[in-house]
Amino acid sequence: MRRSASLLMSFGLLLALGTAPKAHGQAAPDATKPNAGTAASQPATQAPATDAEYKIGPQDVLRIDVWKEPEISRTAPVRPDGRISLPLINDVQAAGFTAAQLAAVIADGLRKYITNPQVTVGVTEINSRRVYVTGEVTRPGAFPLLPNMTVLQALSSSGGFSQFAKLKGIYVLRMEDGKQVKHPFNYKEVISGKKPELNIPLQPGDVIVVP
Repeated sequence: MRRSASLLMSFGLLLALGTAPKAHGQAAPDATKPNAGTAASQPATQAPATDAEYKIGPQDVLRIDVWKEPEISRTAPVRPDGRISLPLINDVQAAGFTAAQLAAVIADGLRKYITNPQVTVGVTEINSRRVYVTGEVTRPGAFPLLPNMTVLQALSSSGGFSQFAKLKGIYVLRMEDGKQVKHPFNYKEVISGKKPELNIPLQPGDVIVVP
């Protein structure tokens, strides 16, 4: 009896020791769950990459603030040559830079006149990212270029075609390496699904011509 009781106690002790590591191993994943949730939610709290990486273009409107320098802080339109004018440093190249890059350029130029200038730049109006629809459409004109906007989407923004539109002869004019390139767009083949590759993503300055 004593031997049986001893064996039972030993078996119970082994079971207790065997389950302890298992319980510890289960706790570890639970502890990591909050971290995983935080990492997953992080991108939602950050500004989209496209905002931070947006390159300023001609005709955009910028808000430039220099801390404790109201005489220099101002709203400035980007001229067609891609430059802006500021006190002390005169003309500054703005087109082609992100807002953060331009702020650094302005701060660097102001260091000759101001100790440790703090500069922030914001794009208040995006006018350079536009596409144009012309020809036999209801509302020809310039339209804001939305992210991943295609030819079909731009055409839908123009209000539809006139009765004289040649839907098979539509094309996109685009500047590539300093030359104007013509990209054909057959509306009927695109909407029928025969040639979806013709529905290309648009770029700033593209002109859609509906003959």
